[in-house]
Order: sequence, then C-alpha cells, then structure tokens
Amino acid sequence: MGEQRMSAALLAALAGWALAGAALGWLYFRALWWNIRLFTAPPRPALAALAGLARFAALGVALYLASRQGALPLLAASLGLPAGRALALRRAKRELAP
Repeated sequence: MGEQRMSAALLAALAGWALAGAALGWLYFRALWWNIRLFTAPPRPALAALAGLARFAALGVALYLASRQGALPLLAASLGLPAGRALALRRAKRELAP
C-alpha cells in the first residue's frame, strides 16, 4: 500500500512538472512570436536582442530549477515544452488568419 501511495505521489508530481513545462513552453513560444514581430517592425534591434536573451535566460533558469529537483522532474518539464509550443503555434495561426 505504501509503495502504491509513493507511486501515485510521484506520478502526480511528474504530471505537475509536465504541466509546468507546457506552461513554460507556451510562454517561451509566445515570447518568440513577440520577438519575431520586434525584429520585423521598425528598427529596434537592441530591444529585439534583449528580448531574445531574456527568453533564453528564462528557459534556462526554469529548466535549471527543475533539474535541481532531479532527473525525472527535468525530463517531465522538458517533455511538456512541445505541448506548450503546439498551443502557442495554434494561437499564432489564428492571429495570422484573415
């Protein structure tokens, strides 16, 4: 019984990390969309470059924090990133549709 409870708790924690990874992925790729628009707008290269660096730094810090919890939380968060990417791309396509 105790082992099943531990497994359920571990699965719940990993699901939470995967959801956090999906949210992180959504934020990262929405920020990328905003960053692309900065690069294609009237010249503001410093702001665009700074936004890109901030995006990379935020992703790195978030994954570092997940890694401090262990390999499985890092893996779960990393596997959640593509789900967030898919959601961000779906929204970007809606914004581009006439």
